[in-house]
Amino acid sequence: MRIIFSRKGFDTGSGGAPSPIINGKPISLPIPTKGRSTTTYRDLGLGDMVERVTRGKIDADHLCHEDPMFFDGYCLFGQCDAAQSHLKRQGVDIGDVFLFFGLFADRYFRDRHHRLYGYMRVDQMIEGDELHSEHRLIKKALRPHPHTIGNWNTTNCIYAGPGKRAQTADPLLRLTTEGGPLQLWDVPAWLAKTGLSYHNRKDRWLPGNQLQIVSRGQEFVTNIGERRKPRRWLEDIMKAIER
Repeated sequence: MRIIFSRKGFDTGSGGAPSPIINGKPISLPIPTKGRSTTTYRDLGLGDMVERVTRGKIDADHLCHEDPMFFDGYCLFGQCDAAQSHLKRQGVDIGDVFLFFGLFADRYFRDRHHRLYGYMRVDQMIEGDELHSEHRLIKKALRPHPHTIGNWNTTNCIYAGPGKRAQTADPLLRLTTEGGPLQLWDVPAWLAKTGLSYHNRKDRWLPGNQLQIVSRGQEFVTNIGERRKPRRWLEDIMKAIER
């Protein structure tokens, strides 16, 4: 079994600001896009919020890349190009779990930090002609998924399965060390033994179960196999997201 830490939503490079935590709820803002989307921030009820967070640089009617897409207890998540090739090389498949994380801060832009905000357990991988067919889950989604719109290359894939988005900023879901630099994470002890893709350098793994993560990259994969401790940790994380 594999766990994928998947970076998504606003950050300083895409959107120009952290996603906000409003009244104790993390709200991941999807990144802006110029095409392959029919969805605006206004469509998602995020129009006023994105204008406030970006100080008007992105308006309510700007197209956005709504991905991952959550609805009715399910999640659709698309990936393509180098990031999808990395997932394939790492052996990501049915039964694996994506943990989505992003950059967040309070409504006054204080305490910028990475945190987990959603999960999906993969039970289908939709590729090729199926992406433009009457696939049950694609058809069930509230809006067209961006990875079904326009032209994508042959690596295009949508991962689908049960998923939830966090309704509270549970401390258990915080990744960045309290008071530390953004890229310094508190991680479970088992992760250093298991390893994480893109983090092979030994000097990134610090005493006290801390990890200096790479500044960019979308998908970080760890293969936990049948190990009990990682599976218990994952169960706790998923429960915290479901609260």
